[in-house]
Amino acid sequence: MKPSASPSNMAGISLPTSYRPSIPTLLLLLHLVFLFFPTAILSIGINYGTLGNNLPPPAEVASFIKSRTTIDRVKIFDCNPDILRAFAGSGIPLVITVPNGDIPSLSRLPSATAWVAANVSPFYPATNISLIAVGNEILATGDRNLIVHLVPAMRSLFSALTAAGFPSIRVSTPHSLGILAASQPPSAGRFRSVYDRAIFSPMLDFHRRTKTPFLFNPYPYFGYTDETLNYALFKPNQGVYDPATQITYTNMFDAQMDAVFSAMNQLGYGDVEIAIGETGWPTAAEPGQAGVDPAAAASYVTNLIQHVNSGKGTPLIPNRKFETYIFALFNENLKPGPIAERNWGLFQPDFTPVYDSGVLLGGGKVMVIYIYIYIYIYIYTSIVISIRRA
Repeated sequence: MKPSASPSNMAGISLPTSYRPSIPTLLLLLHLVFLFFPTAILSIGINYGTLGNNLPPPAEVASFIKSRTTIDRVKIFDCNPDILRAFAGSGIPLVITVPNGDIPSLSRLPSATAWVAANVSPFYPATNISLIAVGNEILATGDRNLIVHLVPAMRSLFSALTAAGFPSIRVSTPHSLGILAASQPPSAGRFRSVYDRAIFSPMLDFHRRTKTPFLFNPYPYFGYTDETLNYALFKPNQGVYDPATQITYTNMFDAQMDAVFSAMNQLGYGDVEIAIGETGWPTAAEPGQAGVDPAAAASYVTNLIQHVNSGKGTPLIPNRKFETYIFALFNENLKPGPIAERNWGLFQPDFTPVYDSGVLLGGGKVMVIYIYIYIYIYIYTSIVISIRRA
């Protein structure tokens, strides 16, 4: 009888075979590999803005993201054909955005059909368009014409995508925390009056029926004070107590997420998935502003990436990972407004890191990944052989 192959032979690698651990021991080791492997390479998306006169061409950006980073999905703020073509064949899921001004016309199915024919059909599926964001933070604009046409436009686009043979492309729209009339404590989260029943009930019903996420842009940066800086940055702090749930929140991100969840749940839509359209921390701001520098940004972003990948979820949305898009890929020198607006990037336009966000693939990180794969193959094949011998 031909002897069984050793684990090292099955894996194509050379390992000592004198020690044969028991199956329970191997299963425990395999569990530990699964437990700690996510810390080696974490899933995260990025917002790729283009308000700069010194940014690299889209083809270089797509190549950089795919080959040099752990970023595995991208969100853009338009439907720029050059960017869509640049990501063709990359396999990277791409979120594209309908301009705010197009929303009223897209509430009519013929216009939505024409929009899909012009902005999706020429590129999909070579470019992996995963979601269409209908405008950006429309409620915050206060524009009644946009607001009343938002949900009808989402419905029409979904119908147009389905009719075109693209039912897997999701439809959503991003929201700021300003959609809430109350957010503290998190259990008291409620949508703004009038909008709750007129806008959010039908919108959440759409998300439930189409199995698409409610996109929220949590920004602890816009809510912190000198006293709550550590709370915003995921650093050790005393926490904030919610007396209604008896939960002590240890970071502002969880509190904002749970406030939105509470508002959704109050309308009966607590089962709808929440995804994070934007979040981040700038590295520069007005002189004298505390808590804005590369170290603070690194603290927020690295801890956030770990958190949304951990599977812990939030106190009111436990045992969940969140589809998340960091803001932003680059510092954009043409963005108007305060200094911070031009300093949200993980990278300079020449791809130099602004700070260590943990998304850049380096020799050390690649080696860690290879080690985990090596260990996994050895343990898995050892289990298979042990079972056969048993």
